[in-house]
Amino acid sequence: MNSEDNSTVGEASSKLEASSSAKEPTNIEDDMKRAAAKKLIERYFYQLTEGCGNPNCTNKDCASSGEFQPMTPNAAAGRALKLFSQEAKLCETHPSKVAKINLLDTPTANDARSEELFGNVPSNDNVVSQSSKDSGKGGVKYNSAPVPTFLTEQALYDIIDECETNESYSPLIRSLGEIFSSIENLSKSFPQERVSSSSSPSIESPDDVKCLNKEQLRLLEGEMDKDEDCSAETSTSGVPHVDLPSVKRAYTALFKLKTSIFENALVNALVTLAGNLQMELPTRKKNDNHYDIVNVLLIVFEIPALGSGDFLETALPAICRASQWLPVEVQATLARTWAGPGRSSIRNILENLQQLISLRVIVTPFHRDFFVQDENVITSATKLMKIVYYANLLAGVLESPSLRNVDDMGDSLDESFLAVKLNKSIAPEDALAKVLGVHILDCRKPHLPYSEFYNEPLSDMVEMDRDFANFKSELGIFSGKFSFMNYPFILTPATKTMGLYFDNRIRMYSERRISILQAVTGQPSNPYLRLKVRRDNIIDDALVELEMISMENPNDLKKQLVVEFEGEQGIDEGGVSKEFFQLVIEEIFNPDYAMFTVQNETQTVWFNPTSFESTAQFTLIGIVLGLAIYNNIILAVNFPMVLYRKLMGRQGSFEDLVDWNPVLYNSLKQMLEYTGADLDEVFMQTFRISYQDVFGTIINYDLKDKGEKIPVTQENKYEFVDLYADFLLNKAVEKQFRAFYKGFQMVVDESPLDQLFRPEEIELLICGSKNFDFDELENSTEYDGGYTNDSQVIKDFWSEVHALSMEDKRKLLQFTTGSDRVPIGGLSRLKLVIARNGPDSDRLPTAHTCFNVLLLPEYSSREKLKDRLVKAINYSKGFGML
Repeated sequence: MNSEDNSTVGEASSKLEASSSAKEPTNIEDDMKRAAAKKLIERYFYQLTEGCGNPNCTNKDCASSGEFQPMTPNAAAGRALKLFSQEAKLCETHPSKVAKINLLDTPTANDARSEELFGNVPSNDNVVSQSSKDSGKGGVKYNSAPVPTFLTEQALYDIIDECETNESYSPLIRSLGEIFSSIENLSKSFPQERVSSSSSPSIESPDDVKCLNKEQLRLLEGEMDKDEDCSAETSTSGVPHVDLPSVKRAYTALFKLKTSIFENALVNALVTLAGNLQMELPTRKKNDNHYDIVNVLLIVFEIPALGSGDFLETALPAICRASQWLPVEVQATLARTWAGPGRSSIRNILENLQQLISLRVIVTPFHRDFFVQDENVITSATKLMKIVYYANLLAGVLESPSLRNVDDMGDSLDESFLAVKLNKSIAPEDALAKVLGVHILDCRKPHLPYSEFYNEPLSDMVEMDRDFANFKSELGIFSGKFSFMNYPFILTPATKTMGLYFDNRIRMYSERRISILQAVTGQPSNPYLRLKVRRDNIIDDALVELEMISMENPNDLKKQLVVEFEGEQGIDEGGVSKEFFQLVIEEIFNPDYAMFTVQNETQTVWFNPTSFESTAQFTLIGIVLGLAIYNNIILAVNFPMVLYRKLMGRQGSFEDLVDWNPVLYNSLKQMLEYTGADLDEVFMQTFRISYQDVFGTIINYDLKDKGEKIPVTQENKYEFVDLYADFLLNKAVEKQFRAFYKGFQMVVDESPLDQLFRPEEIELLICGSKNFDFDELENSTEYDGGYTNDSQVIKDFWSEVHALSMEDKRKLLQFTTGSDRVPIGGLSRLKLVIARNGPDSDRLPTAHTCFNVLLLPEYSSREKLKDRLVKAINYSKGFGML
């Protein structure tokens, strides 16, 4: 401490000693000084937040000054304390919210009542007068008293108590109406209390500041700077200025009353509030502080009755319409808040929005000129639901973004494939996800299941051809066209499949048109992707043809697939392709090829890290998988979920082992949960692991340099688990997976697959549903040729079908549709047709697998029908002309 500092502190100390010796302060004087200090700090605070009202103000610490930068209430509070300690300049004109008082005035009862009832409001004008008593009841006379400018939990309790005492609820109605209709008033309600540091000195009066030494002042300023930094962080981290638990308790007390008492007032106030928001938000500048909007929406969406009655029909639609103007930064703050302090509210908010959308879908008369995408309430509620969706991701279990590796895949791909990739139109990154720094692949487990975001009434109502047109429209963003494909979380997988189907078909037609134009110019034309294969040599034939196509012109893979089996007469309208895929899958996963290994516990298949097959074979499997999606064909494959996550651009991690090798996963989890210091002695594991090749030979691998000499301990067990999982799921199969990924991307690189579907939905898309509900199939089946659902042979048919074993039911699906898999959305999506194929005869049933048509003779008895049907499904193979 230098001499100047010593003299300053000494002078302040001598003045304080002189003052103390002159007169010993009484308790009343202490109270007066504390009150004066409090009022002075409040004046600094409101000068920083509200300004003095003078448009020509030159005080740089006044909000009315042109040089002043807006700040949050927390930052303003810290700054006010610093200005108070520095005895900074105060404007002569008082802010509107601060009473012009003498600094030595004693605090009145009205001041205390104001602070207790309506929060820390220094203005005496906002206090309910207690001197005016009702003549008969002795209660508070509210008729002439002004309404409070904002609410606190205690304020609401007191108003309710007073209303019940007076048997008049007009004060409550007035308060709710005035506060909930105003952005300013509602945003200041239910404020969060500042938590002061116990280590910082207490400042109650100007004299107390003079008594502080330099070290205490430095500590105080450091704490205030810390508060300001925290406040700045608060504005972007999603921590609200609203005390959400207090809001919930207040609403609980309010809704214990009869809703008829205040519901209309609250609904009308919310409608007015929505109108104010709708006018205010579009005029806000990007850099403006939006904390008031965030606070308002946090308070509104805690209303427990928001999804019912007049709230659902009137108030919530108005709030949703206003919310569509929210800047992305405000959306991000809301998402972070609902993911953190407001996590318990996510389900209620989601249910309210789902009820609103479902109600509007049901009651709105849509027609050819007015589609569901044109209904403003539905679209605005969907936009708001996206914020809840990302909050749900943030509130779940997230993994490191470093595990995303989309860009790394291109390093080892050949030039022909990269040439195709360069032409791909990259989908714009979602702005909200970018601000939040989150991706759907980062979420290992969401707070609520993804399925709760599906809206089935909406999904059934959406006309995907119209929605797809809006989605692909180049002017969609500028013309205001709305597409639910940009909000895929709300659509069921079956509905999204239709959107993908339209995209694939349009690309097929485009390739066909290009081929026809080439024929006009004299070039060879092939409008289809034709594969001619032999049944007994299907893998080699398919490999040779697909490899040549991928090398010469990968775009040909995007043409419509047409398969021809050599020596057979079947014309491919879809059914021949289905059998082609089935036979390829059966062969490629044959243990004799040793391309894949099977996990005994889960029966899932995985790349064989020691396979001798060339990478071209794995590229073929990737192409087959892509062609199946592209041509809307379901495959009988059983990959673990980690494969689909890797296809979407996410590396495998420890948690992926749970459905790939649950025995290994549980063993490693036991190691992680073991807390004893003797872990290395109990598990006796080093950083060297072992595995077998195709011949059963043991191969050792060091996860770290000289791994055999590094024991796994409490300090490094997490590193060991991560390295082990990374080796098994990524490094050991890197060559095989890259080839597989290359083949897959050759087909789907321009598809909106990764925009519409999550990894779990990709599995459904490829493998189909596991729900074999034949009641669905019966209810959705149509009849032709004279049959109806009342025909005796049809009744006998379904009786026999329901009595079949699951294996025979699969065979029936294979026989009638060309695939034994259930399409995404269930068996009702098959649209099976049963047609009469003549009178009673000894002929077996036949089928057009391309069109899901079963040709069934009108058998004379149930026994004969059963005999012919069982023979047909067990001994059918190949194609012939009928």
